[in-house]
Amino acid sequence: MTTSPRSGAARFYVETLGCPKNAVDSDKVVASLLHDGLVAAATPDDADVVVVNTCAFVEAARQESIDTVLALSDARKPGARVVVTGCLAERYGDELATALPEADAVVGFAHEGEIAPVALRRKPRGVRDLLELPRPAPTNPWAYVKVAEGCDRACAFCAIPSFRGKQRSRLPESIEAEARALVDGGVRELVLVAQDLAWYGRDVGEPGALVPLLHRLDALRDDGLERIRLLYLYPSEVHDPLVATMLELPTVVPYFDLSLQHASAPLLRAMKRWGSGERFRDIITGIRADAPDAAFRSCFIVGFPGETESDHDELLAFLRDVELDWAGFFPFSREEGTAAADLADTADERTVAERLRECSEVQDPITAAARDAVVGSEVEVLVDGTDDETGDAIGRTHREAPEIDGVVRLTDAFARPGSIVRALVVEASGPDLVADPIARVVERAS
Repeated sequence: MTTSPRSGAARFYVETLGCPKNAVDSDKVVASLLHDGLVAAATPDDADVVVVNTCAFVEAARQESIDTVLALSDARKPGARVVVTGCLAERYGDELATALPEADAVVGFAHEGEIAPVALRRKPRGVRDLLELPRPAPTNPWAYVKVAEGCDRACAFCAIPSFRGKQRSRLPESIEAEARALVDGGVRELVLVAQDLAWYGRDVGEPGALVPLLHRLDALRDDGLERIRLLYLYPSEVHDPLVATMLELPTVVPYFDLSLQHASAPLLRAMKRWGSGERFRDIITGIRADAPDAAFRSCFIVGFPGETESDHDELLAFLRDVELDWAGFFPFSREEGTAAADLADTADERTVAERLRECSEVQDPITAAARDAVVGSEVEVLVDGTDDETGDAIGRTHREAPEIDGVVRLTDAFARPGSIVRALVVEASGPDLVADPIARVVERAS
């Protein structure tokens, strides 16, 4: 086994694919590897252990995961070992190990704490709960916090429950301890994630437990927490108490990431989903009545088996009507083991591609108009970092989630990551905003 001549310890590199929940898992894997005495490598070709945390949500994600494993396998230094973990490893296990000989080991969720012994051919120390290990020092002023694992729903298109299992909510004390450590380490925005975030606590007989959890985390503002953001809210669980809490607590931003998937009631029933375009409109207009500055995001599946032109037109009309700030559109992916796997297609690839184009043609001007509407207003920007070319600070308001939405560029300004800057928005440039700093509201040490 090759080790670093500088430290004498094996070096590791973790490549993360997929959703923010995977990013949290990677943090835990890193914590485990550090705990086992390995040190981080800056690049994969300098690592003795290369870990690929994979995604298996849809075919495109699976192919990206496989391509990444192959590329890192080709680029590794002599003697380095490639370990595949994450959703692809859990979903396919031994089958993946046989089909992908470039991987030296395939490690499922239950053994992610044993990656170092597996990779270095050491004696395993036994299964370890990664949640009990501290996360590595944060590198951003924001961090994802996973509050639950798995999902209790049976959406016709989704295979996640088959390999992630039923929902398992974490104890609020455990979440608070992790959040406090992140804030102490410089994190100013906590982004709460789960497969079904608003369902938090129901699996342990505590429906609505997300509300007291938010109150518990909001208390961290005395320690430097500025924002809490919620991602992945199933629309039937967006009840009045949750909305009221989101709008009342100082740290919780009015950003509603609603998991809608479509607007046609018949198609939603076929997807084994709750709701309709009318119900979704009621939720959004009700929130906007109390919080005109609230931001909304959602994602939609195009080409689900049985989708008719009428269903598609209903989705387009819904998008025009509700004017979401952000929206993503994805073609239906046939996933083995799901209820939709054997349904007959009603739209060919060309039709689906045309429908995707039409959705973007409707949504893009709406998003642009939402960005234009902010021009001339004062905003508070949480600084994430700086532009390497210009040196300008780059950050986000409450309207932008990290990594998926646009950003705010602060002209001729340097501010430490984690600082809050009040600025005047002077321009909208695509998904991004350009703003002139007015005052430094909160200055944080780096």
